[in-house]
Amino acid sequence: MRLVVDLNRCQGYAQCAFLAPEVFAMHGEEALLYHPEADAAQREKLAQAAAACPVQAILVDAVDAPPEAVSDER
Repeated sequence: MRLVVDLNRCQGYAQCAFLAPEVFAMHGEEALLYHPEADAAQREKLAQAAAACPVQAILVDAVDAPPEAVSDER
């Protein structure tokens, strides 16, 4: 699964670092470090971290979903 953080939007509240420390870490008081290719086992923690971000700077994309899981119905 792929993870994107809008670092222009991130204000360094660090809620993500508390909820998913395996993926997010604060460097100093405001700089956020993260692993953009997170392990799928972290999915629930990443969802909690994204939901807890006060400025909604975290986007979690499940690009590793199997092709049959993607429906093209309209």
